[in-house]
Amino acid sequence: MPSSCSLTAVVSALRAAGCVFAEDEAELIRATARSADELSSMVDRRVAGFPLEQVLGWAEFRGLRITLEPGVFVPRRRTEFLVDQALAQAPYASVVVDLCCGSGALGAALAAALDGAEVHAADIDPAAVRCARRNLAAFGGRVHTGDLYDALPTALRGRVGILSANVPYVPTAELPLLPAEARDHEPRVALDGGEDGLDVLRRVAAGAPEWLAPDGCLLAETSAHQAPAAVRAFSGAGLTTRLAVSEELSAHVVIGVRP
Repeated sequence: MPSSCSLTAVVSALRAAGCVFAEDEAELIRATARSADELSSMVDRRVAGFPLEQVLGWAEFRGLRITLEPGVFVPRRRTEFLVDQALAQAPYASVVVDLCCGSGALGAALAAALDGAEVHAADIDPAAVRCARRNLAAFGGRVHTGDLYDALPTALRGRVGILSANVPYVPTAELPLLPAEARDHEPRVALDGGEDGLDVLRRVAAGAPEWLAPDGCLLAETSAHQAPAAVRAFSGAGLTTRLAVSEELSAHVVIGVRP
């Protein structure tokens, strides 16, 4: 990073590092930095390939500013479609669970839209749990550490109106093909979905009926080529299942409802 902290210098450094939206990123970094030293450090980290959101310490998600720590999965804008689908399916849900919660972005977005809902989130990664606790604190959300349903209080069984699960769904063999920002700076546990990418999704689907309330819904994001197998996993668990697609966001969300 050059010694100058001018916008031009920041843009030049980012552009040289291959940042496609160097001007926009420079404005965000300069607006976030609290000192010249912090600005220099932030630019150095971005130039080194850290995701912009981890450099800033936050990501925008459905109108919320979601706090992020280094090494925590960055919520994608396409996942806002999952939140939209959840609210359309269960607009009056009073109990929400966000599995594989990462930063807690989905849980926070659902809590913001469902005023007064009881919100729980869970993740196996302690860094993600710390981050989610910060993001859900304003909504009174409770965040648990553990492997999927094992992390949840047993009192939630049969009561969950919305169960969102942004599970890892990248096939193991395709991890090296991910952009360097994700491959090098996001936790593998948040990306690796096993041989066909659906290992975690199948586990979530199989356990969902025990936790969902009658007419409660499970929603999980997947890819276009995985969607048919994901739908079969939901249906095989006894859920009434459909696939929602947003061409604009390239988002595919499997929705299963407990009869």
